[in-house]
Amino acid sequence: MPTSHQHVVMWSGGITSWATARHVVAEHGPDATTLLFADTNAEDEDLYTFNEQAARLLGVPLTRVADPQERDPWQVFEDKRWLGNTRIAQCSHVLKQEPCRAWLQVHTHPASTTVYVGIDWTETHRLPAIVKGWAPWSVQAPLTEPPYRDKVQLLAEARSAGLPTPRLYRLGFAHNNCGGTCVKGGMAQWVRVLEVFPERYARAEAAEEKMRQLLGKDVSILRDRTGGTTTPLTLAALRERIAQHPDRLDLFDEGGCGCFTDAAA
Repeated sequence: MPTSHQHVVMWSGGITSWATARHVVAEHGPDATTLLFADTNAEDEDLYTFNEQAARLLGVPLTRVADPQERDPWQVFEDKRWLGNTRIAQCSHVLKQEPCRAWLQVHTHPASTTVYVGIDWTETHRLPAIVKGWAPWSVQAPLTEPPYRDKVQLLAEARSAGLPTPRLYRLGFAHNNCGGTCVKGGMAQWVRVLEVFPERYARAEAAEEKMRQLLGKDVSILRDRTGGTTTPLTLAALRERIAQHPDRLDLFDEGGCGCFTDAAA
């Protein structure tokens, strides 16, 4: 067991995890830093390229962990018999939090390890639950402290450091996770997926329908709040709405990923 203090960054391939890692490396050095990457097996190909380039510039090799069965989110949904959605997505617990906690248990000791998460100053309200979720390891979130920067500024800083902007960001996605198909994303995300990754949309639509048939229930990833009433909105129905009623799309419903930063217990 290492005797010096370890600094473990929960690395997703998103810009905030890079900025968090840069801060940790600058403060504690590359030898004391671990970039812990939990692979969902559903990532955009460009994320792996970004990871390699970023790790090389930071001087810290990536440490990859994954589900022991190498499942992706859709396979987790089938096994759990629960379709992940914008409110509850057990894929984050199974594919991100559990592999990372297992690694921490084997390779670190809570008394000599700090875990770092990539939330920023707009998400400080989530920090108490995050701290509780990763206990007994201590948690820090450097981007919640000054100087405050948004993602546009962080992406500019990454370019200045020699890193290209990941493809999903260039295409307008809010997060560089799960190939743009995070089930916690909202309607705006899925409209964008259909436009730029129709094959990914088709796979998600088929997987959602398979779960509906498996469970025999009117479940869906998205919800429709039209008229003040919340009802299920399937990806098939959304695709039809995009084609027939584009004026009925909520393009402000972007949603968000919180795989490392939800309660991990």
